[in-house]
Amino acid sequence: MTSNLKYAVAGTRGRALTALIALAASLAVGGAQAQPAWKPERPVELIAMNAPGGGSDRTLRIMAKILQEGRHVGVPLNVVNKPGGGGSVAYAYLNQHPGDAHFLQLASKSLLTNHIAGHGPSYTDFTPIAFLFGEYISVTVRPDSPLRTGRDLVERLRKDPGALSFGIATSLGNPNHQAVATALKEAGIDIRKMKTVIFPSGGAASTAMLGGHVDVVPITAAFAASMARQGQVRLLAVTAPARLPDVLADVPTWREQGYDVVVSNWRSMVGPKGMTEAQIAYWEQTLRRFTESEEWKKELETNFWRSEYMRSAETRKYLDQDSAQVRAFLTALGLAK
Repeated sequence: MTSNLKYAVAGTRGRALTALIALAASLAVGGAQAQPAWKPERPVELIAMNAPGGGSDRTLRIMAKILQEGRHVGVPLNVVNKPGGGGSVAYAYLNQHPGDAHFLQLASKSLLTNHIAGHGPSYTDFTPIAFLFGEYISVTVRPDSPLRTGRDLVERLRKDPGALSFGIATSLGNPNHQAVATALKEAGIDIRKMKTVIFPSGGAASTAMLGGHVDVVPITAAFAASMARQGQVRLLAVTAPARLPDVLADVPTWREQGYDVVVSNWRSMVGPKGMTEAQIAYWEQTLRRFTESEEWKKELETNFWRSEYMRSAETRKYLDQDSAQVRAFLTALGLAK
């Protein structure tokens, strides 16, 4: 009896010890899983497709400042400029680092338009990380123009598609061009008959309009707002899904005027091909926290940008849809290759 009792106690102790070991092991595994599966181990390069002072350069420097001051990333963030080829130089540089999540690039709609027009890589050559925000376009005329609304513009061109001239910066088929031509196309107007003049910048196009050399100029909402505050332009429409704030609050969208048109020169973060799920997850989470910061929200408001954060899978679906729409538009213009 005593001997059997000894074995029973020993067995109980053994089972208890085994259970404790199993519990400790499970806690260790759980602790390991709670840690990020990947995080950057050296400085990260944020690639801008233009020279210092350009759009993507400025945006990335704002992002880097907020990310580092808010301690969202534990390593230095360096903005690297790779201008040239409408972004193709920057994209080529990015894909020289396959699978390396220490290299990211701020992409825009030109990634789609350039490829469809026959120059530049496809969006499918890269890893989508996150969709960040949309930058919308305002359609402007001189304050003394007889055109007072976007509908006035459409009706004028319905009678004669070549009646007005448009100043477009900086290439046919880009978001500025789409800001007007997409509404005209929906109204059944032959957009190939539009009179367009290409300018090297929105500033140059606006100067030409104020001088009476072109009739209509589509420019970014932020630029249009600065000109409107000085009484230099009248705004006919914005390409946003809803009205924009501040000085643009009284400007109707194309949708309000009867044309189901939204044109966004969006910005998304992409990485090189071959990134892992763990790398994507790290940057998704980091950029999500970044977009929720008060500092970034202030930048959005100042620049009339619209926050539209989407994760990697959602971004890829959006790019698929937008690419199809851009191809249809450029095909109608005879620009698709």
